[in-house]
Amino acid sequence: MRTLGSTALLTDMYELTMIEGAVRSGAAGRRSVFEVFTRRLPAGRRYGVVAGTARVLDAVRAFRFGPEELDYLAEAGIVGQETLDLLRDYRFGGTIRGYAEGECFFPGSPIMTVEGTFADAVVLETVILSILNHDSAVAAAASRMTMAAHGRPCLEMGARRTHEGAAVAAARAAVVGGFVGTSVLEAGRSYGIRAIGTAAHSFTLVHDDEEAAFAAQVATMGPGTTLLVDTYDVTRGVERAVAAARAAGGELGAVRLDSGDLVAQAFTVRKQLDDLGATTTKITVTSDLDEYAIAALNAAPVDSYGVGTKLVTGSGHPTAELVYKLVAREGADGQMHEVAKASKSKASVGGLKVAGRVLDEEGRAAEELVVSCETFEDGLAELRRAEARPLQVELVRDGETVPEHCDDGALAAAAQRHLASRAELPYAGWRLSEGEPAIPTRHVDIFPADDRDPAAII
Repeated sequence: MRTLGSTALLTDMYELTMIEGAVRSGAAGRRSVFEVFTRRLPAGRRYGVVAGTARVLDAVRAFRFGPEELDYLAEAGIVGQETLDLLRDYRFGGTIRGYAEGECFFPGSPIMTVEGTFADAVVLETVILSILNHDSAVAAAASRMTMAAHGRPCLEMGARRTHEGAAVAAARAAVVGGFVGTSVLEAGRSYGIRAIGTAAHSFTLVHDDEEAAFAAQVATMGPGTTLLVDTYDVTRGVERAVAAARAAGGELGAVRLDSGDLVAQAFTVRKQLDDLGATTTKITVTSDLDEYAIAALNAAPVDSYGVGTKLVTGSGHPTAELVYKLVAREGADGQMHEVAKASKSKASVGGLKVAGRVLDEEGRAAEELVVSCETFEDGLAELRRAEARPLQVELVRDGETVPEHCDDGALAAAAQRHLASRAELPYAGWRLSEGEPAIPTRHVDIFPADDRDPAAII
């Protein structure tokens, strides 16, 4: 659990102008249900990965309008005094449920549901989406990369290719997707991720020759370090690296390859290391890798992968395409009504949703069952009838976060959960090639017909 400064202005202006209008109309206090989902997966993706949940909970906890925030809103004329008074006392007091972090998701999956008053819930839209869209995109890319790596360790090295704050978030999301280390020290400190790193080409170039550079690094980090051997000539670099470690009384831990034909070089270097008797020295590769490059290296004698740019940018898809929509609200009659957006390209499905995963006889995921209902208990009953595994957990109860989803063990639990969720998918869902979602989503509506409000289909 991290302590943040106020997150209240990490929001779009229209969230507050909507509250201003709703205060004037009397709708600000209406019970409302908002839902985070995607209408489609990014092109070529067969599943999404929920990531960023713990960060969302931290942000909701820190969503407070202090004197500085209120002064800005007043001076800029964003909202009037009545709304300022409401915001001064703002503290989310509702309920948030969602897919547990690490779960796979599909089009229509209600990965997060926010229940509260309209004013309570609408103001959280931007900060929730900004976190979930970024982190889920990175986690999905990381999942594809670790799947392509077939158990070989993947290490995150993308801090220099993204915003400094996003780099820390990306390192965390990468771990959800299966990565086991990061070059970003702040991510190591904040989330307990193993920090990794040795030296760049500049370290070799600042010394008079490669031998001096390797000797200095080994003296500093021990013979078990990883030496970068492609600054000048790879073959000579390997010879010098092994010699430097042996001069220090040990065997070299690993060599790193960062350029050229990595597949061919891995075979050549592995043979050279074995011929030198350095059979325990490993090979790690970097150089603008993505899931396809990692898959191409499967046949090569590579022991680990360092991934940067493609990982922190979602490997071509920097957003998970998630949206935050009102799906149910209290009417003038005091009853809850389904509401939905009906435009052709951006339609939504109304009603509070409860979701489960139906498995086939072999224990593989067969479909995502999404139930529109009036109460969560009604939806759970429908899942039980279908023998579906419930996917949602309670994240915030009456304004209080559930500790297990944002404590120090949450990240490790999310990584393990993702491994299990991905393994549950049918084999076709693991392919890197473009195709349909791994499983279909089936929607069932058991919301009481009399409680639907045709006028609310907007």
